[in-house]
Amino acid sequence: MKPRPNTRLSSQAMAFVLAGGRGSRLKELTDRRAKPAVYFGGKARIIDFALSNALNSGIRKMAIATQYKAHSLIRHCQRGWNFFRAERNEYLDILPASQRVDENKWYLGTADAVAQNIDIVDSYGIQYVIVLAGDHVYKMDYEIMLRQHVETGADVTIGCLTVPRMEATAFGVMHVDKTDRITAFVEKPKDPPGIPGDPDHALASMGIYVFDWAFLRDLLLKDMADPNSSHDFGNDLIPDIVKNGKAMAHRFSESCVTSGLEEEPYWRDVGTIDAYWQANIDLTDFVPKLDIYDNGWPIWTYAELVPPAKFIHDEDGRRGMAISSLVSGACIVSGSEVRNSLLFTGVRTHSYSALEYVVALPYVEVGRKAQLNRCVIDSGVVIPEGLVVGEDPDEDEKWFRRSEQGIVLITQDMLNARAAKLGK
Repeated sequence: MKPRPNTRLSSQAMAFVLAGGRGSRLKELTDRRAKPAVYFGGKARIIDFALSNALNSGIRKMAIATQYKAHSLIRHCQRGWNFFRAERNEYLDILPASQRVDENKWYLGTADAVAQNIDIVDSYGIQYVIVLAGDHVYKMDYEIMLRQHVETGADVTIGCLTVPRMEATAFGVMHVDKTDRITAFVEKPKDPPGIPGDPDHALASMGIYVFDWAFLRDLLLKDMADPNSSHDFGNDLIPDIVKNGKAMAHRFSESCVTSGLEEEPYWRDVGTIDAYWQANIDLTDFVPKLDIYDNGWPIWTYAELVPPAKFIHDEDGRRGMAISSLVSGACIVSGSEVRNSLLFTGVRTHSYSALEYVVALPYVEVGRKAQLNRCVIDSGVVIPEGLVVGEDPDEDEKWFRRSEQGIVLITQDMLNARAAKLGK
């Protein structure tokens, strides 16, 4: 079946978003929610980037496979992504692991998550499938990648980042020829292969795959019948296609969406506390590495109906102010100083408190005279009066989780345990 002429390929494609992982490196931030449902950027969730990229690229058929602690993610998608209309041939299906194939069988791997829903994908009547990870932050036009896939006649096209060669040791790395055909796929190599003509850089997998659905469907059925398979794209299906078929690399730089302010293609795996904190704090820069103000490529999300942010009190030592910070709706900065920080919806900071390099998730309340530096505060946390964080590493580590780079994660359970121990 050839593509219909004079149509965007995205109109014949669906996005299948893999959003079932916990993201255990985010520690307590994923105790109650899956990694794709973790808050990001003041208003959004991490999954909103993959979904927004698909929507902005012209894709109107999407499926989200969920598994680990999915309620927060499902609720977000029901509230923020409920504008698809079936009568316009638009669909967004949430596909929890629901023992559809076998009553004892959950999603066994990334490929199995698609395989267990073959009948649902069939019902869309699409020609191409874009398999996406739901836990990365980036802006990308998938139409460009789809066109490369069709023009090269590939069995699979894999989205790739160009990274310094020795930084690629943490990724799946593509060995390519001069045409960007993948000749080998190596998982987390100690000595990554360089790019032809650019030996100092390597091509690392983004976990984005484009397939013809008919080809992938056959491959999934074959994989399901293989008792020795781990049913994973990166471990099983992709190496098989590289060996026996035609796998092409697509360079992210060719389809990355920028507003003109970004200096280089922006993609982040915010899978650790340090990376998560840094990516949020990066947004407060004078010229941020990721432009979330770009109306030409909006990041869609669930927008709560809340009043504007408010700043109150204007006395020396008790002035409501925020410098180089992002402050969301319903925040009240009351007689406190906020610098280089990101406050999500509904954060309240009380008099004489000071926040610097703080990522405060929704509805955090900061008590009077609290001094907070270089920390991430989970949603709904009430910071007690006079708490000091970010000055004494040993004291921080005693009560909270402190990362390798000194970022402190604060949850309500940690504060409750501290209060119980101190008898407060």
